[in-house]
Amino acid sequence: MNTEIPIFFAADDNYIPCLAVAIQSLKDNANNNTLYKLIILHSDMSENKTNEVMSFGTDNIKIELKNIAPTISKLEKDLDLRLRDYYSSAIYYRMFIPYLYPEYDKAIYLDSDIVLLDDIENFYKTDLGTNLVGAIVDSVVKYTPVFHEYVLKNLGVEYTKYFNSGVLLMNLKEMRNSHLEDKFIKILTKYNCDSIAPDQDYLNVLCKDKVTYLPITWDKMPDFGDYIDEKDLHLIHYNMFRKPWHYSDVPYSDVFWKYAKETNYYDILQKDLDSYTDEQKKNDLDGASLMQENSQRIISLPDGKFIDIIDTID
Repeated sequence: MNTEIPIFFAADDNYIPCLAVAIQSLKDNANNNTLYKLIILHSDMSENKTNEVMSFGTDNIKIELKNIAPTISKLEKDLDLRLRDYYSSAIYYRMFIPYLYPEYDKAIYLDSDIVLLDDIENFYKTDLGTNLVGAIVDSVVKYTPVFHEYVLKNLGVEYTKYFNSGVLLMNLKEMRNSHLEDKFIKILTKYNCDSIAPDQDYLNVLCKDKVTYLPITWDKMPDFGDYIDEKDLHLIHYNMFRKPWHYSDVPYSDVFWKYAKETNYYDILQKDLDSYTDEQKKNDLDGASLMQENSQRIISLPDGKFIDIIDTID
């Protein structure tokens, strides 16, 4: 095997079934001559779940678990203060990858609510030059007009350049050279910047003008944008609130279930779908509405925006 590709996920006990589906899709599209090093970032995952995750490995897909709790413990209060009800602290784990893994100059980060339809090695081969990340314009923001003003007035980023942080090709060497972690911690602890998508907003601010933009086919969100034929897609990202294991009418849900059937979690996921209540669906709608309301509230604030402090963090 000539190539080793480090791929990071973040997961907790509750998300193991979805992680299993994501990894199964990676397996099914993998190159047998490539070594895929999957590193699962977690915070105190239970022993039973740890054993389950380790069983996902194969001859050319190696699994490593990394408990990141000690790394973030000193920042836990600040992290929690900036979380919304619809996020957990796991969203911040990707910020620490460059420094936890100095042996890698380049790596992939993937959310667990994705499925692959192509070999992820093709994504990894993208030449980033000196840019900090390779990423895809966020479809939620692009197709939700209320967020256009939010990203411009709060972050100083045009909505056509605001990227999704759930599918990233990370230039770890350049991130270390630019002291990205130090800048992140400085913003987090020194300033009280409000946000609707904490990690994603931070990354868009810190990586502004240092992004290699990749095609939407590498981060297709089912409910946003024009339909793209499945055969033309590389990765589907079941982002936001409507997950195929909660809603039966999500576009491309058949792709998710195809891979789910190859795992030991199909029955569990099917049970989740069958038991998802109207009240839970209402909570999802409320969460989506709350994001839009918060975006309007934040841009109306007289100060405390990212755009106000960005020049002070170098």
